[in-house]
Amino acid sequence: MTEQDPDRQSHFAAIRARAEAEMHAIGITADFIPLLVDTFYGRVRAHPELGPVFDGRLAGRWPEHMEKMNRFWSAVAFKDGGYGGKPVMAHQGVAGMNPPLFQTWLGLFSATLDDIAPSPEAKAWFMATAERIAKSLVLSLFYNPADDDPALRRA
Repeated sequence: MTEQDPDRQSHFAAIRARAEAEMHAIGITADFIPLLVDTFYGRVRAHPELGPVFDGRLAGRWPEHMEKMNRFWSAVAFKDGGYGGKPVMAHQGVAGMNPPLFQTWLGLFSATLDDIAPSPEAKAWFMATAERIAKSLVLSLFYNPADDDPALRRA
């Protein structure tokens, strides 16, 4: 260990403590994460548009995906470092995925939060986070800089 390690550990502990306090203030506990993941992905699987896309990628691997999503949302909410995946790579090449599906996903996520979020602040926090994630994925997966070229738009 270097001399910086205690400082780094202290820094990350402070980040986790702030995240836990922020979550607590809006009514989120660690128990909320599996409720969110189970409820939302149960709805995804039953959704006429989202279900086939997700099942096409995850058939036979849903338990692993659910565990990964629990780790992901826990890491996002509580800054606990429990997720180390690469979301963009995981979403590359998914058959049937297109930018409008992300809006459908966000709508279903919002409806799920309407039903289970413990407070309006919790819904707002999770929605803002999901919207940032969706925007990042759409830009990473589908953005083509040539689409913004005025010369090409006139053609």
